[in-house]
Amino acid sequence: MKYATLGKSDLSVSKIGFGCMSLRGSSEENKTLLNKALELGINYFDTADLYDGGQNEIIIGNLLKFYRDKIVLATKVGNQRQADGSTKWNASKAYILQAVEGSLKRLQTDYIDLYQLHGGMIDDNIDETIEAFELLKQQGKIRYYGISSIRPNVIREYVAKSNIVSVMMQYSLLDRRPKETCFNLLEKNQISCLTRGSVAQGLLVNKPAKAYLNYSEKEVLKAAQAIKEVSDESKSNAQTALQFALAPKIVASAVVGIRTLEQLEDAVGTLDVPELSDEDLNLLKNSIIPNQYEQHR
Repeated sequence: MKYATLGKSDLSVSKIGFGCMSLRGSSEENKTLLNKALELGINYFDTADLYDGGQNEIIIGNLLKFYRDKIVLATKVGNQRQADGSTKWNASKAYILQAVEGSLKRLQTDYIDLYQLHGGMIDDNIDETIEAFELLKQQGKIRYYGISSIRPNVIREYVAKSNIVSVMMQYSLLDRRPKETCFNLLEKNQISCLTRGSVAQGLLVNKPAKAYLNYSEKEVLKAAQAIKEVSDESKSNAQTALQFALAPKIVASAVVGIRTLEQLEDAVGTLDVPELSDEDLNLLKNSIIPNQYEQHR
């Protein structure tokens, strides 16, 4: 496994991160999967209080509490659960200070390594939200904080006003919007990117082509064919897609949703197969026109 320092923090995260939202197995299956992830060197585990109404945090807390000092534990806040089961966006200081207590309890830990705002809108009272995170740092309940957002206007505000160490963003061959709007800004301010959606819902791996974001089915097929061409016999399609996501130096970790041991071993193997050459990268980049953000600029 390879590791990278997350922004200006002292957190060292595995280049392949474990996206815990994907856990769907039995208790024993989940235990086997997470233990194997640890064995293979994964130390970054990412969840959220939103996932399964908090049950995902409970699963992670039960399974990883014995390895607490060996892992980087990340969760998210901002989606307040309502009595009817729906959620309402709430980035207020009061709510964040309340919600962290629930996450700490479910995760069976005294502190969270990386606490992330699970979205964010330009109309939020951003100064108040930042106050909440800074207070939690002072209290020792979180070590660092970041945001999970694809909105450039929101990201710019947090870069300018806060001490975030990371931004989680969707990034893949089929979604290069972060490169156009945010990567240079993050690099300039020594803030890391955590990527998600690197295989584009499986469209770059093995799923039948369909329209995705602003791409037509035909364009998606071209991207998938380019991934297949670069992969050849040297690596799997998923490994090529993950290598593309990891290529920008601002990316500290590709957070991958993993459900099976086969997927886990394939993802971790991304770091062992031959790296993408400049020719490979150019072939991939030129397979389709890069997309851009149309909203929240």
